[in-house]
Amino acid sequence: MLVTPDKITKLSDNQIFVFGSNESGRHGKGAAKTAMKWGAKYGQAEGLQGRTYAIPTVNSSISHHLKVEKIEFYVDRFIEFARNSPNLHFLVTEIGCGLAGMNHKQIAPLFKEAMGLTNVSLPKKFIRIIQGDL
Repeated sequence: MLVTPDKITKLSDNQIFVFGSNESGRHGKGAAKTAMKWGAKYGQAEGLQGRTYAIPTVNSSISHHLKVEKIEFYVDRFIEFARNSPNLHFLVTEIGCGLAGMNHKQIAPLFKEAMGLTNVSLPKKFIRIIQGDL
């Protein structure tokens, strides 16, 4: 399994920065703000944007995180997109575990299906949880 670097400061040509967003697409803080330098579009809540991919984890008013089932819907769409984009390499950050206030054990299992993809890197903590090490 490929591991996402702890801190991403640059991207190779085929790499895509995967970050947690809010449903209104206001990328003002955290990884979402970082994503702006690689083409994230203000106002676009989900999907491929420049050299980034947004997965909503917070509601549109940015007042609380989404229910896990709703985040799972967005993660499943991401995984399907990654499956259909073998020429791109996705660096998944610890979405939902920063400003959204969720814990790794809530989010990591949502990425279980991504473990078999050779073009997706996951955070070390997500991998350990999925494998049952944490």
